[in-house]
Amino acid sequence: MTLITFTSDFGQSDHYVAFTKAKILKTFPEARIIDISHDIKPFNLAHMAHVLQSVFREFPEGTIHLLGNDNHQNVQSYIIASIENHYFVGPNNGVMSLITDRPPSSIHELEVAPKSSFKVLPEIVAKLANGASPDSLGTTSDNFVRYVARKARATKKEIAGHVIHVDHYGNLITNIEKVDFDILSRDKSYMIVFGRDSVNKVNAHVGEVDPGEVFFIFNVNERLMLGINQGHGAQLLGLEYDSPIIIQFEE
Repeated sequence: MTLITFTSDFGQSDHYVAFTKAKILKTFPEARIIDISHDIKPFNLAHMAHVLQSVFREFPEGTIHLLGNDNHQNVQSYIIASIENHYFVGPNNGVMSLITDRPPSSIHELEVAPKSSFKVLPEIVAKLANGASPDSLGTTSDNFVRYVARKARATKKEIAGHVIHVDHYGNLITNIEKVDFDILSRDKSYMIVFGRDSVNKVNAHVGEVDPGEVFFIFNVNERLMLGINQGHGAQLLGLEYDSPIIIQFEE
């Protein structure tokens, strides 16, 4: 059975999540719905994109991902986008362009008015999960709002990146990728500069440092992450979203 994931900035204190699931189940009672997160920062496209890009490929191909981050004012349309053999359903506000560099293989524009999207999109997702084709639910389109995600800048002398997300534990995830680091650090010593501090080692795991000490590791998505063992790294280090992280290589 086709899986449905649900990611939103709806929070958990109101009825919005339950309402959306009820609309899906009312249309397709056999639907299997998996929550990714409903604690996305309100209207924060970068946060939603980071969460989705970190996990969507772990679901089977053909999974339907419902996105709930609609402020109604900046939405041109609502779409079904087929991306890397997954379906993404939600507002055409640019977030889908940030989850991967690969463009959609198809886009179907939906006849959904902004004021009714809260009710209609779950029904469309339910129909899609129940076997309806995107062609029967929307009109083929090339209207796709695109944003360009900021990439780390890599040269032979340094990799200059920045923090793209602060997680629940206060760890700071950067846009510095392991593949670049492995190539440029080969047979070289290096210094990682963050704020007013610096270290000269990437750890294999957090347990290599004592509680209260700074660590640098590559996370499961192979992005450089820093934090403090058993501490809130962002608060204690004075770093936040967009803070620069630079790796300098010695010749």
